[in-house]
Amino acid sequence: MSLPFDVAVAAMGAKVFEAERAPLELRISTDTRRLNAGDTFLALRGERFDGHDYVARAVEAGAAAVVLSDERARVAGITTLLVPDTLVAYLALAAAARRRFSGSVIAITGSSGKTTTKELLRALLALRYGERVIASPANENNEIGVSRLLYERTDADTAVLVLEMGARHYGDVATLVAAARPTIGILTNIGEAHLEIMGTRERLAQTKLGLFSTGARPILNLFDAVSRRAAASMARSPAWFGSCDELSDELDAVEHATLIVGQRRLVTVRGSLREERAIEVTLPGAHNRANLAAAITAALECGVALDAIVAAIPALELPAGRFQRLVVAAGPRIIYDAYNANVSAMCAALDAFAQEPGQRHIAVLSSMAELGPEAASLHERVGAHAALRNVDILLVGGDYADDLARGAERAGLSSERILHFTTNEEAAAWLRANGRCEDVALLKGSRRYRLEEIVLRLGVA
Repeated sequence: MSLPFDVAVAAMGAKVFEAERAPLELRISTDTRRLNAGDTFLALRGERFDGHDYVARAVEAGAAAVVLSDERARVAGITTLLVPDTLVAYLALAAAARRRFSGSVIAITGSSGKTTTKELLRALLALRYGERVIASPANENNEIGVSRLLYERTDADTAVLVLEMGARHYGDVATLVAAARPTIGILTNIGEAHLEIMGTRERLAQTKLGLFSTGARPILNLFDAVSRRAAASMARSPAWFGSCDELSDELDAVEHATLIVGQRRLVTVRGSLREERAIEVTLPGAHNRANLAAAITAALECGVALDAIVAAIPALELPAGRFQRLVVAAGPRIIYDAYNANVSAMCAALDAFAQEPGQRHIAVLSSMAELGPEAASLHERVGAHAALRNVDILLVGGDYADDLARGAERAGLSSERILHFTTNEEAAAWLRANGRCEDVALLKGSRRYRLEEIVLRLGVA
């Protein structure tokens, strides 16, 4: 989408220089490498870059105008829109584009499962809307990524926009929601992610619950305690989702829910209508069945037929980096699930790992990030969870390796079965030398530890 020049200027509250040269509409580009002639270059600032350093290059590439917060970067002869903060301006443009969009916007946040839920939902929505479903690419879930998608894809060719919303600071989600104004909001869960930055669990919960600050229809996890407590004070009655082994009393207390029971039963409740369907879920782990239930709930809200959803479930796949089953050239079969990590995600992966066939279960766990003062105790909890899930051998690494090991040993795993690694090369060498093809190994940890290096060193067969 592009906005008329006057509308864009008003949205940003920009001061305009050389307005007589202005384009009729603003097509925004934030990267000179992908800028087309006639685009308007918006100079963003980040921790390691400053778009103002590339203004001259943008003009050489054919920019018709530039949006700046530093007047010293102006180029003579080019329309300049001067704003106090270019990122805030980008969000304002995104909000203006959203106000002109007549389709649906679905926003997803939570401590874990955001990307998986987004991709599953995209696949289910495509059953009805085809290519008119647009979802956030890769991990573009911050102010820049959300603004880009809102500005570029809220047009007549889009029926449903699915946005993933991350939060690394207090209040981040509400900032994104103010621009996106979602019609539906999915909260996967509220765990311990980013506690170091958020400060407290209360601030973390408030940030996630900002998803509903503009009136989105809430879709909540029936088995998430924080969500259940928050539901009573929400402006709109929520729809619930979840995964369980057997039907529970919680389902009787709600009027709108989607529940996956085991791997073969789907239960939906719509007021007085309760329906059960036989399904075949191939996704590993109860946490991914919960993500699927969330996606089904939102798809039903958007008018996708239940029969079509049931038929599509067996073919659904997880995004890359989530519980990927890999056969390597040397060593055991690998489960790679190291896209990112927090306590709930680590424990959920270990639960799913326990169900994998294998002569021995070897867990290679690296540390988690941004957990603040509770980091040591939370790593101990994960180590204990590994021990209680019948892990035969535990390899631990990262800044909190000792805490992972301590938790596992206290939960009953003997110290002889707990090994420390200081580099990924060391972990790969141990797996190559000691792992058998009949074994299965889980690789799980924070993205900063780059556990994919272990896979590369073992070599995919």
